[in-house]
Amino acid sequence: MRTDRRIVLICGALIPSLRAVSEAALIRTGHSVMGYSAAMVVSRNYMISGAYIVPVESEPFEGNIVVTDGVIAALGEDVKLPAGHTEIDGAGRWLLPGLVDAHVHLGVHEEGEGWAGADVNETTDPVTAAARAIDAINPHDVGFDDALAGGVTSVNVNPGSANAIGGLAVAIKTHGRIVDDMVLRSPSGVKSALGENPKRIYGEKKQTPNTRLGVAMTLRKAFAEARHWQQKDPGERPADLVSEALVAVLEREIPWRQHCHRADDIATAIRIADEFGYDLVLDHGTEAYKLADMLAEREIPVLYGPMIVSRSKVEVRDRLPAAPGILARAGVEVSIITDHPVVPIDFLIHQAALAVREGMEPDAALRAITINPARVLGVEDRVGSLRVGKDADLVLWSGDPLDTRERVVRTWVSGVDVYSYDEESRQGKVAPRWSASS
Repeated sequence: MRTDRRIVLICGALIPSLRAVSEAALIRTGHSVMGYSAAMVVSRNYMISGAYIVPVESEPFEGNIVVTDGVIAALGEDVKLPAGHTEIDGAGRWLLPGLVDAHVHLGVHEEGEGWAGADVNETTDPVTAAARAIDAINPHDVGFDDALAGGVTSVNVNPGSANAIGGLAVAIKTHGRIVDDMVLRSPSGVKSALGENPKRIYGEKKQTPNTRLGVAMTLRKAFAEARHWQQKDPGERPADLVSEALVAVLEREIPWRQHCHRADDIATAIRIADEFGYDLVLDHGTEAYKLADMLAEREIPVLYGPMIVSRSKVEVRDRLPAAPGILARAGVEVSIITDHPVVPIDFLIHQAALAVREGMEPDAALRAITINPARVLGVEDRVGSLRVGKDADLVLWSGDPLDTRERVVRTWVSGVDVYSYDEESRQGKVAPRWSASS
């Protein structure tokens, strides 16, 4: 009893100093928690007026958008200010839905933390389908604040690609006190990897898989065992978390998120998906443009990226900034991803701008970082476009977001004002994720 009391007293004494450290860290990274009054953070009833509004799924217009209780209540050219709502001047600004990055390692591969924040790969076994990314996410990773500054309000956090089967992904928003408060969909898929990463990791350990054929065999074996488990009477099934996760894929409750780069690995991904009959999503797809017609015919979505990288390994040497445009024109549902921290998450919009420079249509590029990834994640009913009834995940830009000279001015998540840019200090201000009174 005496020991418990000491712990409570010590933790209570630490709270103010921890808060100070958190604020200092934000200021060092170019963001600040200062300047957010309680009214600014809590108010979820307002109208943004006079902005150039880009709904994504319908034509842009100059007008107003009303938010009530954190949900889009109305939008249009002649929408009036409802009683009990405050008005926010958006004149001269562009208003878009919050951006969506469908492949990141935010919070599980923390920046500047070294081994202490490296929780992205459980490399003790090539099959860790039951491992859940949600259990390792630190919502205070500075990358979440960078996301808000870059207009990214929803992400899919994946386990890494060291294992043939890495684990369960989760779709979350980018502001919250604990990850459970941020969840959009959990789980949102099972992460798997073909190609160089698993064969290198386990080849160095002198164990299976250490070749591409070994990786494919590992996937087939895991699915075969899961199918056998699935066919048992529910009352006779032994506890098997790996098979349970894989059966959710086999029953098409969640998609199979296949990390692959080379065209031959993409062909293998399709082959195995055909054998077991699950919904396939290609993550990275560096050479997907070589198979664009095949992917379009099979309606296999591609999450392309990261794009602003070097040819760091053999399987990405045919990377092509024009690839998203090629895929989109072929009829593939393409999204653009950062793979944060491989590319900083606030560069998601710059990757879309690069794709436009290389031939992608601007509206297709915006869909690739909004509604397309929202559909892949199965959360398009809540995020990815501006429509009545959707979450008020909104980003006010100084101008056209595809112009790299423009920046995020304000960001709202679920209607809550969580980020603003101060022109005078040239510093972003992030709403605190917690306080001593939380």
